Amino acid sequence: MLDTRPKVDVCVEQTQEHYACATTESLLTGMLRLGRKGIPVGCVNGGCGVCKVRVLDGSTARLGPLSRAHVSADEEAQGVTLACREAPLTAVRLAVLGKFEKPFSRGFAASAGAQSDTKPQ
Repeated sequence: MLDTRPKVDVCVEQTQEHYACATTESLLTGMLRLGRKGIPVGCVNGGCGVCKVRVLDGSTARLGPLSRAHVSADEEAQGVTLACREAPLTAVRLAVLGKFEKPFSRGFAASAGAQSDTKPQ
């Protein structure tokens, strides 16, 4: 069956990966539906906080409650949310946050650091 729901572009900043996400599904569900891996996946229902992201550009709509155990009111005011709890209204650019943020840039940082640590002899 053909999916005719309106879709918008979602970009994961760290990987520059793009995927089409329906405006009626969560940012996380849209990614999973396409078999992508840009956003870390946990419980998929807002209870674990693994899919914590910052919306850098675009608009989203809340799909369910947002646990203050994972996203404070101050963080929310700065665009932080859980990808499993937000649906895109427009094209969205997001950055993965928390303990899963570092693996995306570790390879570049490690290779850059190794080069700068090399001393001429």
